[in-house]
Amino acid sequence: MKRTTLLILLFTAFSLYAQEKFTTNTATVNFEASIPLFEEIKAVNRSAVIVLEPKTSTFICTVIIRDFRFKLDLMQEHFNENYLESHRYPKAVFKGKIAKFDIKDIDDTEKVYLIKGKLTVHGKSREIEVKALLKKVNEGIQINSDFPILVSDFDISIPMKIGSKISTTANTGLTGVIRNEEMALLTLK
Repeated sequence: MKRTTLLILLFTAFSLYAQEKFTTNTATVNFEASIPLFEEIKAVNRSAVIVLEPKTSTFICTVIIRDFRFKLDLMQEHFNENYLESHRYPKAVFKGKIAKFDIKDIDDTEKVYLIKGKLTVHGKSREIEVKALLKKVNEGIQINSDFPILVSDFDISIPMKIGSKISTTANTGLTGVIRNEEMALLTLK
């Protein structure tokens, strides 16, 4: 009897702990800094990590810079070695709070939320605000967001001879489904 009670208490404690976070390590971040009439400068990273803590409305996204994939290997090399210096600054991190967020309000209708926080790229941090669309999906919570990043805000140098071929604003998009099986079963029915 004591053993059964102990197992029930441990399972309950584990379930409560598991409800505290939604996560994924397969979110997609798109990056584009193209200028019309010049070569397309686009990359995708399909291994971004997202953590959402519903209780505190905390949202964290971490991206390994070297995981961005370009169409051209040389472009990827320049991105990592010359511009983002991924050997010195291996990741970009956004940590913020979702304004007016309540897990109970998430349903299958997309809702716009404002996330205010700090974005750290290339060793520099800036306070930014990001609009994000959140909705319930079968697997958890889907998030979609598009936001511009001003290259000069993060001390990323672009040589003058190619400066006219690269946008000074990088358009960035984040897409992912964050999940927590226990939370999905208990809260998102």
